[in-house]
Amino acid sequence: MNLSSMMAYSILGPFFPKEAEKKGVSDTTIGMIFGCYALFDLLSSLVFGKYLVYIGAKFMFIAGIFVSGGVTILFGVLDQVPDGPIFITMCFLVRIVDAISFSAAITASDSILAKAFPNNVATVLGSLEVFSGLGLVLGPPLGGFLYQSFGYKVPFIFLGSIVLLMIPLNICILPNYESDPGEHSFWKLVTVPKVGFISFVIISFSSCFGFLDPILSLFVLQKFDLPAGYVGLVFLGLALSYAISSPLFGLLSDKMPHRRKWFLVFGNLITAGCYMLLGPAPVLHIESQLWLLVLILVINGISAGMSVIPTFPEILSCAYENGFEEGLSTLGLVSGLFGAMWSVGAFIGPMLGGFLYEKIGFEWAAAIQGVWALISGLAMGLFYLLEHSRRRRSSKPQNIICTEEEQTALLSDEI
Repeated sequence: MNLSSMMAYSILGPFFPKEAEKKGVSDTTIGMIFGCYALFDLLSSLVFGKYLVYIGAKFMFIAGIFVSGGVTILFGVLDQVPDGPIFITMCFLVRIVDAISFSAAITASDSILAKAFPNNVATVLGSLEVFSGLGLVLGPPLGGFLYQSFGYKVPFIFLGSIVLLMIPLNICILPNYESDPGEHSFWKLVTVPKVGFISFVIISFSSCFGFLDPILSLFVLQKFDLPAGYVGLVFLGLALSYAISSPLFGLLSDKMPHRRKWFLVFGNLITAGCYMLLGPAPVLHIESQLWLLVLILVINGISAGMSVIPTFPEILSCAYENGFEEGLSTLGLVSGLFGAMWSVGAFIGPMLGGFLYEKIGFEWAAAIQGVWALISGLAMGLFYLLEHSRRRRSSKPQNIICTEEEQTALLSDEI
């Protein structure tokens, strides 16, 4: 499901901005069409995460992919809609329904996996990201090829049908999990300081991914004059490296949970450097070359796997430490929070990317996006240093008391 859904999501990148421009849509509006998906994904993730126990995880998952497959096919007939406001309105409506249905499927699937594999959450989610990454890898080149060979409709009809074909298989395989509703809320979870900082990291990385959706293809077409079929291959570097690195960092996160904090920090700092070099930033006085762009996207994919994968188990362990009950209710809250924070960044990223690209060009826009990743990495690192210092201070009195108790015991033994 992740493979086919992410393929359906990512096929827009290579050719939709060009088709939308033919329909009289501005770059900023194209960014909003990409970004509205994330806004409604955000809102629905919070709702589905809260009411997962009431709706049922399996039903939510199946219903979500059914609607998502249907609206993907519907997106393929939008080229028949009249130009201008009607086309823009229909694009927004279809994307909004797709966002709500996909949010239901992802929130349910993360909860089911975390419930089924409680001791290997990062490893399982990292393995699942292989298929998400492959979907992102295969979607743009496949979409570009189908668009170039058969026109606008075929990519959406083909991939929407694949999503629908996954439904009978998942009905047979997925288990049913039941749980009692929990007492805690999203607000209590997100106000835990550590969870708040991790949420900021998720937003930062999601915005970095979303930033590229509406403008990277336009930049590559303009700068390197590549055909639409080859533009999809540029996305390959980012998605493939993310798919390969995700299970590795998932395994490391489960085996060495104390290393998660450094994955989060250094992943953000590396990403900041990548976005400075993506254009590259004019202040660096480096000439933009296709091989350099692809190399930076590969490194960015690895840094994304380094930072994104540890976030879910880190939030989950923090929730348990702060009194949240172990069960499907808390898993639903964490899944919904992760999806919501990811959607915040995915909403801001395309809109910011489209606006900055239109005003100051790709090079400066990417550099500004890199500053966001730099700030989140430094903030996360500072928080962990303060947390470590606070724990050391709080442990010292206990050691002194323990030493005094031991001396008292020894003196009494001597007496």
